[in-house]
Amino acid sequence: MVSSAVLMGTERMPGVTKTLELRLVDPNAHKQRKLCETREAYQQALQAAFDADCTTQSATNNVVVEYDLSGYAKNALKQYVPQLCGGSYDADELHDDHPVKFTNEGVQLDHKPQNALEWYVKVPHHDDYHLWIPVQANPDQRDWLEALYADDAEMGESRLFERDGTWYLHVTATRDIEEQSAASANEGTPVGVDIGEASLVTVCHRDDSGSPVRPKLWADDGKTVRQLRKTHFTAKRRLQRRGSERIAESYGDVLWDRIDHVVHRVTREVVEYAESVENPVLVLEDLTYIRENMDYGAYMNRRLHGWGFAKLHAQIRYKAAEKGIPVETVNPRNTSKECHACDKVGSRPRQATFRCSNDSCWVTEYQADVNGAINIADRYCSGESHRQSDRNPQQKASDDDSATDGASLTGPQDSHADAEPQQVTHGTNAS
Repeated sequence: MVSSAVLMGTERMPGVTKTLELRLVDPNAHKQRKLCETREAYQQALQAAFDADCTTQSATNNVVVEYDLSGYAKNALKQYVPQLCGGSYDADELHDDHPVKFTNEGVQLDHKPQNALEWYVKVPHHDDYHLWIPVQANPDQRDWLEALYADDAEMGESRLFERDGTWYLHVTATRDIEEQSAASANEGTPVGVDIGEASLVTVCHRDDSGSPVRPKLWADDGKTVRQLRKTHFTAKRRLQRRGSERIAESYGDVLWDRIDHVVHRVTREVVEYAESVENPVLVLEDLTYIRENMDYGAYMNRRLHGWGFAKLHAQIRYKAAEKGIPVETVNPRNTSKECHACDKVGSRPRQATFRCSNDSCWVTEYQADVNGAINIADRYCSGESHRQSDRNPQQKASDDDSATDGASLTGPQDSHADAEPQQVTHGTNAS
């Protein structure tokens, strides 16, 4: 019998659009110069097309094609100028500080939750050159950013502009939202979600008597993703040695698309598991602490630090939101090391095996990922939880020394790797 706490009404709001506000954090001199060049080229192309009275996209294209801009900026001009010259806006002249517009998906978003500044954007400069820059987001819009990152929202037009010496980026996003009219998670059943390397995801919860029940592991998917990532890393290194950067990038895109397909399916199945539980609360580990606490040697660090914890988390959160299932986060410290039965620290003689060190405990050996999932759920029951949206964007764990102002993001040619400041690790407490 379903308790009254889970009886809720939902109302779907299709196609809700919001403008997301991002402040570019202290771009260095090189990036400032490139941003200014982009703005100048865009405004020159806009003025030239306006002066030529371009009333069609074809006519606009003939003018703007000569300017050193990305295709996203040129396409935005091809849409905008005919509106100006065709009478839609009845414009007699243009102002000097017109924002640079990019068509949909011109700006790319990345999430580095182990850094104090966790959001990064790729701003197009021209077709063969782009800039990765850390940004400070409006904290009230965090859920929308995560929806974009998880591909659960559609990116629209973006606008780049400078105000009082500070650069901003406004990004439009559209998604379907299912709002809860009434709900209560006070009496919820916590479902622990352990994200790992061996099993891609493991979920488990306790029954009314407190016994762990119905564990589910996505171990085969973990193996598939490991193999795809290994193939990508090996092939990319070989191609780069031969100077085939473009082939390496194209090949990598194909492999990551396959990984994304796995992630979408698994996260959907995680939420389906939660739906089968009475009044579920999905409990995840707080990403603030996850990757900075990993230090397993160079080989394992490459595998674990590069893994997309954030995308898995974001997709679980938004698939859960669509079903009206609340999501909480907890500190992951020792969730893989403590025994779920007696709380004593044990050991893991093998990746998939947890061994309790307490001779009087009924647990001798246990499936390690299931043990971790139960501990995660128990953290929520103990009150050691907080909603992701409630966390201060600047909050970071212990002695995190990651860059806070983008100072390390230097270099004549910016790449995705440039947006990953080097970080000192602090032990092996994370699961």
